[in-house]
Amino acid sequence: MSVAVVDVREWQNVLDLKTGKKTVNDTIVVAMVKEVLQRHAYPGDTDLQSNRWVTDTALDLIAHYDPQLVFISYAQQYFSTRFTLLPEITRQAMYDAVFAEIDRFKKQSGFPVVVVGTGDMIPVAGSIDLSKLDGLAISSSWATRYAGLYGISEADMDYIKKIDQIERVVGKEEFLSIFHGKPEDGERLPDYLAVSRQGFAFKSHYLRQLVMVPAYNDVIPVSVISEDIASITDISNHILTRLNNGKVALVLVEGIGAKDFRIPYKLCANGRGWFYYEPGEAQYLAITQGKHQFFAYPPGYRYYLEDDENKKYPFSGYFSTIPDNTLGSRFSGRSIAVGNRSMFMHTTTGTDIAIECFARNLYNQGCLGVVHRDDKYEMTASKEWRAL
Repeated sequence: MSVAVVDVREWQNVLDLKTGKKTVNDTIVVAMVKEVLQRHAYPGDTDLQSNRWVTDTALDLIAHYDPQLVFISYAQQYFSTRFTLLPEITRQAMYDAVFAEIDRFKKQSGFPVVVVGTGDMIPVAGSIDLSKLDGLAISSSWATRYAGLYGISEADMDYIKKIDQIERVVGKEEFLSIFHGKPEDGERLPDYLAVSRQGFAFKSHYLRQLVMVPAYNDVIPVSVISEDIASITDISNHILTRLNNGKVALVLVEGIGAKDFRIPYKLCANGRGWFYYEPGEAQYLAITQGKHQFFAYPPGYRYYLEDDENKKYPFSGYFSTIPDNTLGSRFSGRSIAVGNRSMFMHTTTGTDIAIECFARNLYNQGCLGVVHRDDKYEMTASKEWRAL
C-alpha cells in the first residue's frame, strides 16, 4: 500500500494514497518523511524561494535515506512566467537562480546530474474560442496547444478550418498512426484534436490570465552530449545505464529550453512529427517510461468522466492509477523524487519516496509526501535503521 503524508504546517495526516482514507503507519520510512516535511514548509509555487525549497528538501531526504537515484523538478520559473508579466531582466535572473540551485544541489549532494529543459516559453499571441460549437471542445490552461473535439457537426468543422490560428485538425486514426497505436488504444482519445499555431492558446474555464505559453518545442535540451539520447524517450535508459556505475540525479527545469539553458547541452526530440509535448504529465511519463505516452492521458481527454466520489487516488489529480514501468520502479536500488510540480513526483517517477508541493492551480495547501516502498531499510543488532 502506498502511503501519503499531508503536511499543512499545523498538522499532518497519514492516508492510504489509493483511497484517500486515514490510516496508521509507523514504519521508519514514513516517520522519516514526516520529519522531513516538518522541517521544510512550502513557500508557494511562484515564491522566489520555491526552487530553494526543492534543493533543501532533496538534500535533507538524501542525508536520511541515502538513495542512488534522485529525480528533481524545478518549476517556480515556469509558474511565474506563465501567469505574470515580468521584465526580461527579471526572467533572466530567475533562470540564473534555478541553475544556481542545480549547481548547489550538485556540489552539496555529490550527485552527478543530467539536466533536461522542458522547453522555451514565448509571449501569448492570442486566444482561440471554441465555446460556440454544436459539439464539445475540451482544453486546459496547462495544455494550451491542443483541444479535444467531441461530437462536432459539419458546420463545426467548417468553422474550425477557417480559423487562421488553428494549425491543423487531426482525426483519431491519424493520431493513432503517428504513434503506432492500435484501435483499442484510441478508447480515450477525442474524436479530433485541434492544434493551435505557435503562441496561440485555446480558451478554457481556467480563471488565470495567460501571459506566456510554450513555444514550438519540437526539440528540448539535455545536458548529456551523448549519442544514445536522440529523443526524450531515450533518457530513462541512459539514466539506468549510468546507475550501474554509481548514483545519478535526473533534473527537470520547467519552462526553459535551449534559448535560456545555462550549461552545455544537446538537443533531443520532444515528440513525433507535428506533435510535441508541452510541460505536463505526458512529457514526464515519456521521460520516465522511455516510450511515448499519449493514449492513457491524451490531450483533450474528458477527465471529468472519472472525477466522482468513487475515484481512486484522490490526491493524484487526473490519475486513477499509478503508472508502472517508470524510472524508479525499474531501478532496484533506493530512489527519491522531490519537486515543486504538484502530483507529478509521486505519479510519474516511480521512486520509493516522493515529496512535492501540495498545491492546486497555484493555491498553496502545504506539502505531500508519498512512500511507495518502505522495504529498503533494515534494523541492525544495535536497533538502528540502515539502508539495504
